[in-house]
Amino acid sequence: MEGAYTLLISTYKHNVDAKGRVFIPARWRNDLGDIIIVYRGIIKPDDVKCLFGMSLDEWTKFSQKLQSLSLGKMDAQRLIRKIFSGASECEVDKTGRILLPQTLREYAGIEEEVVLNGMGKRIEIWNPAMYEYHDSLGDELSDSALDALMELGV
Repeated sequence: MEGAYTLLISTYKHNVDAKGRVFIPARWRNDLGDIIIVYRGIIKPDDVKCLFGMSLDEWTKFSQKLQSLSLGKMDAQRLIRKIFSGASECEVDKTGRILLPQTLREYAGIEEEVVLNGMGKRIEIWNPAMYEYHDSLGDELSDSALDALMELGV
């Protein structure tokens, strides 16, 4: 799968079983692979919490970029600590489920259901109420988001 472009898209809603397992959509499994790294999402505003997940290959690229941040920047070090300390390797079982660790479920308020949201090269895992709340914060893009799209020529 080396060199293949991952494209995780769409939104799915699934139940969480009593052990904390979540079904990963079949169309995502090839791109995500057998191990999904799940960690606390980096999202604003601060009262909104979700989990991010990505393939082991994408995690390796992402973590290398994080490691290049300056040791002298305390905010950067706090960010790295937050990401790495809460990250977990979640193995996809034979039925296509991953076990979300209890600490991550508690962080994101995940109980009986989840919303899985494709974000290109990563996924988001949400408590459905939190997803709806975050989604309701507004459909308008900020000037900085629009500037970022213009820089890409979009």
